[in-house]
Amino acid sequence: MKTIVSRETDLLVLVDSDDQAIGLRDKRSCHEGRGILHRAVSVFVFDEKQRLLLQQRHDDKPLWGGCWSNSCCTHPFFGEEPVNAAKRRVGEELGLDVELEFVYKFEYHAEWSPEYCEHELCSVFVGAVSTDPNVNTTEIQAWRWVSVDELDKVISEDAPDYTPWLKLEWRELRKRGIPD
Repeated sequence: MKTIVSRETDLLVLVDSDDQAIGLRDKRSCHEGRGILHRAVSVFVFDEKQRLLLQQRHDDKPLWGGCWSNSCCTHPFFGEEPVNAAKRRVGEELGLDVELEFVYKFEYHAEWSPEYCEHELCSVFVGAVSTDPNVNTTEIQAWRWVSVDELDKVISEDAPDYTPWLKLEWRELRKRGIPD
């Protein structure tokens, strides 16, 4: 697998709340202070036992480093459709080729520290695989499959070592009957 690392200088697509592109800005400045609303994608990959693939973000990540999160997240490049960004990043981070289904889109804001936060309009996708990932260790520190019941329990306890977007997205996916 070719090692691809996200960079603070990557240009993100700034959007309004209706997902209309209004500009480009480097990733670092999009996440500084109160943040600037930008486009993002989030992926939940399940196996044949309906377990979710969780990743532990690498400690070197400037936001939520060392925290457990959903299978994969990224930001679409300018002109890149969200589903294509999601598929690209699943390949880059997890070494998997997965068919993805769009579920929903939502806007959220979460503070990591007084200096950094997330402010994203995020498209959420689900997919299924029958193999373990081949993870990019520059992005992912650890990974594991987790049962629905186990993750429901962790989310209900609002565990601090799990990313806020995972918690928000998982609650919404469960309301929608995913996984079913």
